[in-house]
Amino acid sequence: MNLHEYQGKELLNSFGVNIQRGIVASTPEEAVQAAKKLNLDTGTNWWVVKAQIHAGGRGKGGGVKLAKSIEEVKTISENILGMYLVTPQTSKKGKLVNQVLIAEDVYYPGEDQTSEFYMSVLLNRSSGKNMIMYSPQGGMDIEKVAEETPNLIFTQEIDPKIGITDSQAEKIALDLSLNGLAFNEMKIFVKSLCNAYESLDASLFEINPVLKTSDNKILAVDSKVTLDNNALFRHKELHHLRDRREEDPTEVEADEYGLNFIKLNGNVGCMVNGAGLAMATMDIIKMAGGNPANFLDVGGTADAKRVEQAFRIILKDNQVKVILINIFGGIVRCDRVAQGIIDAYNNIGDIKVPIIVRLEGTNSVEAKQLIDKSNLQVESVILLQEAADKVAELVK
Repeated sequence: MNLHEYQGKELLNSFGVNIQRGIVASTPEEAVQAAKKLNLDTGTNWWVVKAQIHAGGRGKGGGVKLAKSIEEVKTISENILGMYLVTPQTSKKGKLVNQVLIAEDVYYPGEDQTSEFYMSVLLNRSSGKNMIMYSPQGGMDIEKVAEETPNLIFTQEIDPKIGITDSQAEKIALDLSLNGLAFNEMKIFVKSLCNAYESLDASLFEINPVLKTSDNKILAVDSKVTLDNNALFRHKELHHLRDRREEDPTEVEADEYGLNFIKLNGNVGCMVNGAGLAMATMDIIKMAGGNPANFLDVGGTADAKRVEQAFRIILKDNQVKVILINIFGGIVRCDRVAQGIIDAYNNIGDIKVPIIVRLEGTNSVEAKQLIDKSNLQVESVILLQEAADKVAELVK
């Protein structure tokens, strides 16, 4: 589950991570009130207006602006709210901006004494341990830094038995060329950040930039936080942070029916049970010359209702030219799945897209007989390669 910048900052601050303070607003009037409150609370006379969408590179698309007066706060907010913000991480259409964050200006006098760093906490899948990645080159694309100056990318792996140590936090501060108050502030910042990451069952914390202010404070000026969906049952207090407006509507609908669905840009709709089989099915479609339009795992209980809803979701994609159903009958019986396909087909009605069905496993022979006798625009096959070739032929 991805969070907005303001949500991520609030969570970080609750674990003792110092942040650039701000107030979220949904209207220009709320933005003005937020700016006035920040002036009273922090003394700031300049404000940063930031579009809140689930995508990076907002500044490049015009979604981050500096306001030097209350009037500018209102004008900038009016321009950003309601716009479709296009960034390197969005589609060509962009994402609708529903909220802006009005943040204090932390680049106050003495700006030449400030420094920006990059810092993230994530899982190193090679070692099976969490790690903290950091660089003295913050405020820019970390991919570009890694490509052009890989010597400026540092990592520290975190032992799951003891967590981040004092010596590791000190090493990070040294690698970032800090000393004095900023050195001690960074140590606290790093340990608090790692504590938040582990306590919240996050899969990514990324802060770019981490700022050393001219008076040696260490602040999170931005935040990108992703929580592990599979661990949300342990954090019911975080469920309300999900912003469904930022997600693909069909993915939201699929989630409500317990379907694992991810929309892609191909022309072959896939309905499979089991994530591994779904990946293999997508691979063989691609190898045969087709392009998967989605990842869809209906799970082990592919009953008629589930199959029908999966059909309806796939058919919402106008790019789909053919549907491939690939079910392995282990827990579920193939003949029941076949009957579910037939019932779903009849309930939906007027399906103009050809459907290829491969059912293997328990009662697969009976399943094929049901499909073949249905008189529907459904073709049953035995081999996966045969299914992929048939799909590729229909697409062409």
